[in-house]
Amino acid sequence: MTSAHQGLTGLLDTEAIRKDFPLLDRTVHDGKKIVYLDSAATSQKPRQVLDALNAYYERHNANVHRGVYTVAEEATALYEGARDKVAAFINAPSRNEVIFTKNASESLNLVANMLGWAEDPYRVDHETEIAITEMEHHSNIVPWQLLSQRTGAKLKWFGLTDDGRLDLSNIEEVITEKTKIVSFTLVSNLLGTQNPVETIVRRAQEVGALVCIDASQAAPHQVLDVQALQADFVAFTGHKMCGPTGIGVLWGRQELLEDLPPFLGGGEMIETVSMHSSTYAPAPHKFEAGTPPIAQAVGLGAAVDYLSAIGMENIARHEHAITEYAVRRLQEVPDLRIIGPTTAEDRGAAISFTLGDIHPHDVGQVLDEQGIAVRVGHHCARPVCLRYGIPATTRASFYLYSTPAEVDALVEGLEHVRNFFG
Repeated sequence: MTSAHQGLTGLLDTEAIRKDFPLLDRTVHDGKKIVYLDSAATSQKPRQVLDALNAYYERHNANVHRGVYTVAEEATALYEGARDKVAAFINAPSRNEVIFTKNASESLNLVANMLGWAEDPYRVDHETEIAITEMEHHSNIVPWQLLSQRTGAKLKWFGLTDDGRLDLSNIEEVITEKTKIVSFTLVSNLLGTQNPVETIVRRAQEVGALVCIDASQAAPHQVLDVQALQADFVAFTGHKMCGPTGIGVLWGRQELLEDLPPFLGGGEMIETVSMHSSTYAPAPHKFEAGTPPIAQAVGLGAAVDYLSAIGMENIARHEHAITEYAVRRLQEVPDLRIIGPTTAEDRGAAISFTLGDIHPHDVGQVLDEQGIAVRVGHHCARPVCLRYGIPATTRASFYLYSTPAEVDALVEGLEHVRNFFG
């Protein structure tokens, strides 16, 4: 650590941690060491996860639940063992409340479709309202738009303040007695804003609305306790938390999962089938039709083990220190405007910004030539860009393996961008 970093506290031993992540040793563009600042899009995978995936395919590859031979029973144990690990990781009251999906988008679509097909008192129809926010990822906007179009329900949303936070001044007008579901992100993937869960949940409970939380940008970075959140559904994805792609999670309260109808039909989710009708298996299998993402679940279980061994509290402290340092350094760059909160308090480790009149795609390309990987575009949150009158942003996002030196490299890279474009 250089003298410029001496004041930073709470940092992890990134030198040791980075040895677990093979990609971080890569070089690009004639030997430039990669500076990976796109973990909000997808995190890198440690060897422990890669080894678990290889071990599954090499030693235990079989379909789950129905086989009575040794390898099939091993595969089932690994798959269901991953469910146990995830349940403990999020403090779920029951393992049966953990549903495996292919990503958070599928988890959120699952909730929307369950409510669209449900009977009273959960049914969403033309007499009801749905509440979301203007800062949502498209995955937490489009499913509710589709549900509203099919049912005639009215879609309402919270706007944003100038500093990138939710405007809750009209909370009683957005969440009313007609509201059936309130769905919002715990941490914004573009703004980095951490939302006031208690305030929103309390109002939803006052009117009897269900609460669904998109925790995709929270689960990798902080302690996620579904009981403390007091939500009814919580969705997140594996590939942002050191796990493989193709695996997501929907947690739901047991009584809701028992009452709500399945969305997908097929093998494994049934109890009995005749040519006239079918009955369904209990949750979670009721919502996991067909062959599930077995290897991916095993990989997610290994990722949970990896993160738990380091400690989510420790990861959160490290990221807070890195984010605080990054906000400070980025504010030193002339013409740079942070889109979202400009302090490290109540924000996640993703920082979006514009750089004068230079288009973010140009910023990203010039940074890439220096080995610096950032995300550019509207980050599947186009309404946020429209709100702030910008075409897109450049986003740098940090994780447990990020270092102050990488923040310095980003700032130096941005100076090069400014010079390049005169």
